[in-house]
Amino acid sequence: MEVILLERVEKLGRIGDVVSVKPGYARNFLLPRGKALRATEANRRKFEAERAAIEAENARRRAAAEAEAKAIDGLSLVLIRQASNAGALYGSVAARDIAEALAGLGHRIAKSAVVLDRPIKTLGLHAVRIVLHPEVSVAVTANVARSPEEAELQAKGVDVTALGREEEAAGTDDDTLEPGEGEATASGV
Repeated sequence: MEVILLERVEKLGRIGDVVSVKPGYARNFLLPRGKALRATEANRRKFEAERAAIEAENARRRAAAEAEAKAIDGLSLVLIRQASNAGALYGSVAARDIAEALAGLGHRIAKSAVVLDRPIKTLGLHAVRIVLHPEVSVAVTANVARSPEEAELQAKGVDVTALGREEEAAGTDDDTLEPGEGEATASGV
């Protein structure tokens, strides 16, 4: 199916390009979201008549996205999560969590703008791409830690999972029983 793009679509084309896509992609994504028109003769004439207005609107949205991009580019978001000593999270950090953390800093970002190749499932510093406009994207850092203190250490470049392994190897005996503790008593009841 051929469509006329009304905005830049990553890996597909720019405004005004006539591209061939699978019918399901056009019906379920491009057309309902206003990213494209079917490439009929009537729609081609309509697009050419409105091209200047469409490009002006795109430029306005891009300028607003660039202004927001300057404010959030390079931000470091601290996300506190429970994790094992090996650094594996009990759960994961998803796009919604990143969007909420940015909202907590005063930046309203749609969760669909957060691009994660896969969910974050380990402690550490993770680069996250934010696409504010099809032509504007920035990177933020998600600092996933078990506590604010660990987040500060990670920001300085310390591997907190390695610290946990060193403490385990030192063999702290905090879990040994004192005499009389934990002894089961038999009662004749």
